[in-house]
Amino acid sequence: MTELLNPGYISLFFAAFLAATVLPFGSELLFSTMIYTGYDFNTTLIAASIGNTLGGMSSFALGYFVKWDWLEKYMNISMEKVKSLKLKIGDRIAFGALLCWLPVVGDPLAVTLGFMKAPSFKVALFMFAGKFLRYYILALTTLKIIDDMHL
Repeated sequence: MTELLNPGYISLFFAAFLAATVLPFGSELLFSTMIYTGYDFNTTLIAASIGNTLGGMSSFALGYFVKWDWLEKYMNISMEKVKSLKLKIGDRIAFGALLCWLPVVGDPLAVTLGFMKAPSFKVALFMFAGKFLRYYILALTTLKIIDDMHL
């Protein structure tokens, strides 16, 4: 458990958190570098997945609690996009949360789920699953590239 206090995992946690908010930030390079340099696979995967999920849930909370005029003015999230996503999601909340890892639409999707007052536990669970799967695939891809380079 003390391994999680390693500055590398803490940095990855915060990078993944910021990457899942409405701020333009990426965590994939740090994540792949940590996998490449031999950080523990499982701890790296968990630190990134939890950080990214909590960042996504902060976007969910914006949609749930914040006034729309503020979101449009300061966060550049339009009500039209949220309404459009709401129509596409419908009652498929789990599927919507699972896709919150996607570039470009992931943040508005999380905000939309908050706006819809979707059940937060269900959103967090499926959001974590989607983000975990993305990082898992990225880790396997990184390891495959490393393996291919050593042939």
